[in-house]
Amino acid sequence: MTSDRIIIERVVSKMFDQNSYLVWKHGEPQGVAIDPGFEVETLIRLIRSNGLTLAEIWITHGHADHIMGLERLHREFPEARIVIGAAEEEMLRDPEKNLSAPMGFPVVAPAAGKIVRDGDSFEVAGMQVKTFEIAGHSPGSIVFVVTNQDPASAFVGDVIFQGSVGRVDLHATEGQKNMEQLVSGIRQKLFSLPPETMLFPGHGPATTVLRERSENPYVGDETIAGD
Repeated sequence: MTSDRIIIERVVSKMFDQNSYLVWKHGEPQGVAIDPGFEVETLIRLIRSNGLTLAEIWITHGHADHIMGLERLHREFPEARIVIGAAEEEMLRDPEKNLSAPMGFPVVAPAAGKIVRDGDSFEVAGMQVKTFEIAGHSPGSIVFVVTNQDPASAFVGDVIFQGSVGRVDLHATEGQKNMEQLVSGIRQKLFSLPPETMLFPGHGPATTVLRERSENPYVGDETIAGD
């Protein structure tokens, strides 16, 4: 999928139907990989076939299906900084917290090279990026928004999907509290973006802010009106 300036390629892991992404600005020698999962070898071939190296590896949240290929990818591109949210960092090294141990394949990933927080802005590989922290599905999922394109592209992990939201029963916090955090974060932060903003989730097809505000049964405008 391309825009005038940014190229986005998706790799889908058969296990968990999880999305990894490769993102780069046309003409730039470096790109960014997002949430390397089980199909990491496919992702590596895609990076190589486009003549790229990696500047950074963005982790939207620390669940196992989103970091399963991180060690392998970082070994292939050791110069790439691993970027993750402050509340998610410990999940990289804790198989219980990243939920890999309960599934029978404990994962310990390399340490982060950069920590981001809610409202941070930075530039990498010719892309201008803003971050939101939205808790609920995990302790502090990070949404990465590439802003220097029209429309903007937001990589939302498992915060929101087309017509749904991330499950909120995976961590010790009360499910109701998690849902309140998730819904509030989506409405206040994600839905503050322009309606045409593209949303690239951790599972399933891409969508837009407009579509989810209009149609999402969990967080859409009709739901707000019914609160």
